[in-house]
Amino acid sequence: MKTLGRIIFAGVALVASFPLGAQPQGVDPQIKAISPPLEPDAIPLYGAETPGHAKSENWANYYGQWAVVRNVTRPTLTPVLPDPAKATGAAVVVAPGGAFMLLAIDPEGWRVARALADRGIAAFVLKYRIMPTPIDNAEATRFMDNHVREGLPDPTKQPALQYPPSTQDAIAALALVRQRSADWHIDPRRVGMIGFSAGAMTTLNAVLATKPGTGPDFIGYIYGPQASVQVPTDAPPMFTAIAFDDPLFPTMGFPIVEAWHKAKRPVELHAYARGGHGFNLGVPGTTTTGMIDQFVSWIEMEGFLQANKPSGAK
Repeated sequence: MKTLGRIIFAGVALVASFPLGAQPQGVDPQIKAISPPLEPDAIPLYGAETPGHAKSENWANYYGQWAVVRNVTRPTLTPVLPDPAKATGAAVVVAPGGAFMLLAIDPEGWRVARALADRGIAAFVLKYRIMPTPIDNAEATRFMDNHVREGLPDPTKQPALQYPPSTQDAIAALALVRQRSADWHIDPRRVGMIGFSAGAMTTLNAVLATKPGTGPDFIGYIYGPQASVQVPTDAPPMFTAIAFDDPLFPTMGFPIVEAWHKAKRPVELHAYARGGHGFNLGVPGTTTTGMIDQFVSWIEMEGFLQANKPSGAK
């Protein structure tokens, strides 16, 4: 197996070179600290009451391809809007993963948002609050490795690894998108959420912790834990995707999908032969590359790309 902390540092996206339990002896040369990127369109999630400060953040680049961020204390929401000529009026809040200790904000945030916008869906990248980690990259890797082990003790249960402010920020993001729906030309009754790994857990929490009408209208649950949950009677339609060779979350017969189905709520499962954990928009040479189009096709099938939703939608 791979070092969990190193997988997490990659945004829970790529396999690592150390065996499970090995401790890296310094900063991996493929993990490089970078200056914070400009985020001119980022909106403070709580306006003047938004906590934290951007100066707390530690940014890094992985393999020269992906930007990730740690120590997020100031949550923001960044709109990525479609060409008005092909806008559908639907919206999706995008929650990147990273074990609640970093955000894979490039591969599971910005790139996903652009893919959705290209398909006519207004997307909103949520940079939510995550738990503090050591500033040094090598120390952070060891820290994350230990916390992931402690937080995933039993695959038959939802992980103990959680961070309540992340859920608060997800709920606030949905509210903000609906409050400003006229500004962004979207239908407040067609606001969904898609999350990856810890972002999938955050998306699920936004369903379980909200009152009727305030949670997401539909969700994408991408390589999240497959353990069962108590599904609300008004749970939104769920699209879930995971690979059979996921090293963190075994499929176990997909208990969460079965729970959704038993609750008589719409659910669609895509289980890929290969892709590992953190396949993002798809691993070349595998069918995971079709995930985002399958998600959009499912949104359309459920009626959320049209102005009038079907009677079965929430």
